[in-house]
Amino acid sequence: MSDLPNFERMFRLDGKIAVVTGGSRGLGLHAATAFLRAGAKAVFITARKAEGEQGINQAVDKLNKLGLKGKAFGIPANVAQESEIVRLVEEVKKHEDKVDILVANAGATWGSRFEDAPDSSSQKILDLNVRGVFNLAQKFSPLLEKAGTHDDPSRIIIVSSTAGTNVPHVGEHGTIMYSVSKAAAHHLSRNLAVELGPRNITTNTVAPGFFPSKLANGLIEILGGENELNDSNPRRRLGVPEDIAGVMVFLCSRAGNYINGEDIAVDGGARLAAGRLTKL
Repeated sequence: MSDLPNFERMFRLDGKIAVVTGGSRGLGLHAATAFLRAGAKAVFITARKAEGEQGINQAVDKLNKLGLKGKAFGIPANVAQESEIVRLVEEVKKHEDKVDILVANAGATWGSRFEDAPDSSSQKILDLNVRGVFNLAQKFSPLLEKAGTHDDPSRIIIVSSTAGTNVPHVGEHGTIMYSVSKAAAHHLSRNLAVELGPRNITTNTVAPGFFPSKLANGLIEILGGENELNDSNPRRRLGVPEDIAGVMVFLCSRAGNYINGEDIAVDGGARLAAGRLTKL
């Protein structure tokens, strides 16, 4: 018989402190919900806006109405800006003196013809998707290092995209710089895995395919709608919240202790038939 101590709690996050950027909706909210349901003590979600239908406050209300032991907190911040990240760290420190999980989920995209893409779009994408992620890891690393141990490291999860490993969209609605930024995010994760691993912090990338969301819905319609994308996916469907929740809890629980520097595609295998998803 194999010795598997505490197997029953292998996928639990009891007592953990998590920070999720872009946590007011979509994949970030899926992750925040999963962490609380897995036993996290506190989940801090951040986005640029506090109020409104897509703001932080409505998400925090929904999370805290789940009636779980852990609590959700909202902190407005633009994580494309270093000064805002520094402020975010200080706000978290008012509540907790360490952080076990950092999910860099906030992202920006742009779709247009190659000839029409303004430089401002590239700056927006790279500031949030690359520079912002690096700064998040850098500024939160002292709190992550304080929480991590040799047997149970802290976690950084970079939410990237399968666009970081293929060329999904060119032509009229091309997303060239978005794809470039996600490739950079993948390699940033590998670098951080080696840099921070000895400090008891692991870093991995989760690379989703299409999940219905505010960010993706416009492109889904351009590509023929959900039914067409379902048909071209080997699993014959798009992503659902449980798909992200499962991989997030796995990577952040004891089950993922020895996973470091990996990128996990969560797309049903669609990236392997990327040509079918490309419309020139």
